[in-house]
Amino acid sequence: MKYLKNIGKNAKRAFEDLKTVKHDKIKKVLDNYNKALLKNKDKIIRENVKDIKSAKRKNLIDRLILNEKRIEGIRYSINEIAKFKNPVGRVLDQWSRPNKLRIKKISTPIGVIGVIYESRPNVTADVSSLCLKSGNCSILKGGSEAINSNKLLANLFRDVLHKNGINKNCVQFIDRKDRKIVDNLLSKMSGYIDVIVPRGGKGLVAKVQKFSNVHVIGHLEGLCHIYVDKSANLKMAKKIILNAKMRRTSICGAVETLLIEELALKSHGVEIINALKKSGCEVRVDNKINKLFKNKLKIAKEKDWRTEYLDAIISVKTVKNVQEGVKHILKYGTMHTDSIITNNSNKAKIFLEGVNSSIAMHNVSTQFADGGEFGFGGEIGISTNKLPPRGPVGINQLTSYKYLVSGKGIIRP
Repeated sequence: MKYLKNIGKNAKRAFEDLKTVKHDKIKKVLDNYNKALLKNKDKIIRENVKDIKSAKRKNLIDRLILNEKRIEGIRYSINEIAKFKNPVGRVLDQWSRPNKLRIKKISTPIGVIGVIYESRPNVTADVSSLCLKSGNCSILKGGSEAINSNKLLANLFRDVLHKNGINKNCVQFIDRKDRKIVDNLLSKMSGYIDVIVPRGGKGLVAKVQKFSNVHVIGHLEGLCHIYVDKSANLKMAKKIILNAKMRRTSICGAVETLLIEELALKSHGVEIINALKKSGCEVRVDNKINKLFKNKLKIAKEKDWRTEYLDAIISVKTVKNVQEGVKHILKYGTMHTDSIITNNSNKAKIFLEGVNSSIAMHNVSTQFADGGEFGFGGEIGISTNKLPPRGPVGINQLTSYKYLVSGKGIIRP
């Protein structure tokens, strides 16, 4: 705990120091970090190869990989983040009262943000950049499976901070593998951490629910659904579903459950399922669908409706209508991203208003659940909370606000 408390104290001190740093200097840090990533590209890939070779969960290797293309993707995101105007100190709203009281609502940084994440080392670069750009400090706890990649990416950022005369503890990376670290971050660091962002699967979800006494911006499971309506254009539906499942199976925006209207099973379902099988996807179906395939497919069990596969597997269920599809999502969904494919505007309205997803889509692949695709430059995660922020969390969502009230000797009668 002494180790963590020292990190917490360093973060608090760095946050106070950061308040005096001009925003132009922060932009310069991001530009310098971008160049450092390019300069150290080969070294980053070498460290990443170490992580890949020692990876135990083979289905998550795709999330681990940092190749030239993905490093360029990180650099592009940082460049986009750097372009945004300073999100701190903006006047969000202002008004005057009849008694001459003047009120302004001003954006402020949150403070110290703790992020617990698994597998994806690009999160280290994205979070460091987003937090600094929004005037926050970050404490990063990446998964042990990406320890070498994460450590190098964090240290490069800290080096750039130091070279620009900014407290390098604006970004801190926890490089210890002790399993109790996460428990202690959640339960014993409320005096140092203002917000925790968990990015992971069921194990992390359980820990957050059990231990956290810090406010949580919940990026938890991405159990995404697509509902196919009989009015859907079949060619478009196939294209969307194949992309939503197979473009990258390991990301949280990959579709995991397909819901097909009963009247669309023969007209749409058979061809869509055959296309999924042809693409190399394992399809698990209910009995009604299996009869159309002479009972040769794998039967989906109750647990399949609750499973985020992160793999080339999809569960497919028959539903009577859009209302039943919404009910299924409300029961099994994780409030991440859900989409409807239909040419019927009334059914689209029922779906979009009925689901409780942080991102609800119409005729769009769920793989667009991404801060970069939303024009945010990047994201710290997809918030599945009911309270704000919801959906992709970028720099504007990493700010809070306060009210500035002024007057000339006004007293309340």
